[in-house]
Amino acid sequence: MTRSLTVQQGGAFGFLSGPTLEASGTPNAGLLDQRLALEWVQKYIHLFGGDPNRVTVFGQSAGAGSIMHQITAYGGLSSQAPFQQAILQSPGFKPFPGREEQESLTQRYLALLNVSSISAARQLPLAALSAANVELVASSPYGTFTFAPAVDGSFVPALPGVLLAQGLFDTSVKIMTGFNAHETLYFTNPDNTNNSIFEASIQDTFPGIQPSVVGYIAGTLYPPVFNGSYPYTSYFERAELTLAESAFTCNTYFLHRAVQSHLSTYGYRFSVPPAYHGEDVSYTYFNGPSPRVANATIAEAMQSYLTRFALSGNPNGAGAVVVPEYWPGAAILDLNVTESRVIPDPNNNVRCRWWQEALYY
Repeated sequence: MTRSLTVQQGGAFGFLSGPTLEASGTPNAGLLDQRLALEWVQKYIHLFGGDPNRVTVFGQSAGAGSIMHQITAYGGLSSQAPFQQAILQSPGFKPFPGREEQESLTQRYLALLNVSSISAARQLPLAALSAANVELVASSPYGTFTFAPAVDGSFVPALPGVLLAQGLFDTSVKIMTGFNAHETLYFTNPDNTNNSIFEASIQDTFPGIQPSVVGYIAGTLYPPVFNGSYPYTSYFERAELTLAESAFTCNTYFLHRAVQSHLSTYGYRFSVPPAYHGEDVSYTYFNGPSPRVANATIAEAMQSYLTRFALSGNPNGAGAVVVPEYWPGAAILDLNVTESRVIPDPNNNVRCRWWQEALYY
């Protein structure tokens, strides 16, 4: 399955949307390409000795965000997902629900190409299309990602968090999630040193957001209170947490919350310092000493958990610290250098429940 910066790299080639695109094309082509590939696996995996009824997909970052969209595809009404289990590591994507925002991005892309229609863009060489795609992504405000799956009324009838809350998803998929302790350490603007910059960053992340909603996020959801009563003690940490929860970590909670009445789910937090976004990838693919892996024991344990989940739907095995079933205690396993232990999920909070309601547009 796709991982990391897939959506940003595919960009205009897979994630243009809005009325102009829809007049002669299909939005979310990148997600539809994924669906086609997964359906191909279902059809032909038996030729490779595989079982179409025992397919596990896994992805990191945008790849995991893509899996969320595959689980909620068509609001769960059209067909089951073409897989039975999913491991989602740091599932992330820019919430992209608004038609005006979708259309604006398409028009910006066409303007860079110096054309006025999708049909004219199709006549241009690949080098020109790629260069405009790179320029558009490079111009993104600090910590934003430009392209994302868009609410299109069909494959993506609403944001995945909303669909999960409404029970509009494939309820048969078994879930395991992971996230990092400091997901957005390098995505957060280091200039976040006062409330004005914080509010401006919210507006950059959610174009068109109402001023009253910005005020609620800045004054009630993440107030500038640094006495230890909130999970941050500085303006920068406040901005880091806001971006992490809105774009990455709360997505894991949405999944656990939705699936709780159907299946057992499992989750972990990767806390090996500095534990920023993507750092667990080297541990997932650990294959001997590496400068990117500070603790081989953690890497091998993590691989065992992921492999056992793929094989049986349960990450636990003899001799390992138990990954708890997420419910009823909303508990996850914390993977750290000093100790791996069960902790309450920090994403089980009022902030994540607010983000799931999608009241920011």
